[in-house]
Amino acid sequence: MDAPLVGRLWLAATEQGLCEIAFDGDEAEFVARLERLWRVKPVKDEQPLAEAVKQLREYLAGQRTGFDLPIETRHLRPFQRQVLDATQAIPRGNVSTYRALALQVGRPRAMRAVGRAEATNPMPLVIPCHRVIGSNGSLRGYGGGLPLKSALLKLEGVMLAE
Repeated sequence: MDAPLVGRLWLAATEQGLCEIAFDGDEAEFVARLERLWRVKPVKDEQPLAEAVKQLREYLAGQRTGFDLPIETRHLRPFQRQVLDATQAIPRGNVSTYRALALQVGRPRAMRAVGRAEATNPMPLVIPCHRVIGSNGSLRGYGGGLPLKSALLKLEGVMLAE
């Protein structure tokens, strides 16, 4: 799908729900990634993704505060699932830090591991890793780039110190 603010998004789903969202790149790269991660040959069918596309468009237009989509998480490792579950609970208009998430999942010294879990988030936007910032309030890495992370936070009404 193409959308304002983010450009091109690639989406994939299993029978259980949405499983991958990727920024930019080309279709061949996305398909190769799906084949590698899921060990299946993807089938191009936009119908199962129609609700996800609708909700993503509403979110990017500022008309949606959260997502009501089934998501597929069986391919995540337990720690990553824990971190991303905590991330998914961060409400629109709020941020958390890598340190706070590490504390929340019971691993107070695992800030870098939390960062890795966020960096490998397979469903950015739906699992809002853009809402996770450094302890000093600074923006840290984002798969779509820091300008997009900043724009998404502004869309949600978050004002960070320059």
